[in-house]
Amino acid sequence: MPASLRLLPALALAAWVFGGLPAPAAADHHEMNPCAAKSLNPCAKKANPCGMKNPCAAKNPCAKKNVCNPCAAKKNPCAGKNVCNPCAGKNPCGAGGAAVNPCRFKQPKNSKMGGGDEAALLERGEALWKDTSLSSNGVACATCHAQGASFMPSFAKPYPHPVAMVKQMSGVDAVNASEMVQFCMLQPMQAEPLPWNSPKLAALTHYVEHVQQGHTANPCAMKNPCAAKNPCAGKR
Repeated sequence: MPASLRLLPALALAAWVFGGLPAPAAADHHEMNPCAAKSLNPCAKKANPCGMKNPCAAKNPCAKKNVCNPCAAKKNPCAGKNVCNPCAGKNPCGAGGAAVNPCRFKQPKNSKMGGGDEAALLERGEALWKDTSLSSNGVACATCHAQGASFMPSFAKPYPHPVAMVKQMSGVDAVNASEMVQFCMLQPMQAEPLPWNSPKLAALTHYVEHVQQGHTANPCAMKNPCAAKNPCAGKR
C-alpha cells in the first residue's frame, strides 16, 4: 500500500480532534441485529389468553362446588344423619345421647313373666315397693310415691301409657307396667334391671298395676289451679 494511503486514517483523526471533520459514526450494531427490536420471546407482544383468567373456569361445573365433595351444594339426603351410622335414627334402641338405653328396660318379644297367687304377688309386691335394698342409692319405689304421691296424670290411664320421664330420658313413647318397673330400677334407683322371669319383677308389676287401677288423676298433683284465684294468697 502507498505510504500516502496509510496516512489517511491518521490525518482524519487529527482533523476531528482539531474541529475539522465530524466524528466518525460508531457502527450501528442494532441495525445489523434482526432481533434487536424484538424480544427473544416471539409471544411477548401477543395477548396470553390464560394471562388474566382461566378460559375454562366458567365452563367448569364444579367451579363453585366443594371439590372434595361435588355433591356438597346439592341436597344431601344424609346431611341430617349420623354419617358414621346412617341408620341411627331408625334404631329403636339407638336413642343417641339418651340417659337410658331403651334396650335395657323394653320387654323382649316372647319373654314370659313369672306368675303365682294374686294375693301373694300383691303382698310381696307391696313389700318390694318399700324395699330400699333393690337400689344402689337407698331409694325405693315408695320413696317417690309414698301414699300415691308424685304420680303424673298419665298414671291414671291403663298400661301401656306414656310417661314423661321415660320419653325424655329414652325417647320411648309408652311403656307397660313391667317396663316401668325396669325403667325405675335404672332411674332413679341406679340399679340393674330385674330378670324378666324374676318373681320379684312379677310381684312388683302386679302391685304397680293394682295401684294404677285404684288411682285417679289429682288435678293439683303438678300445680294448684286455685293458687291464682285465692284472694288471700298475697296476704298474711
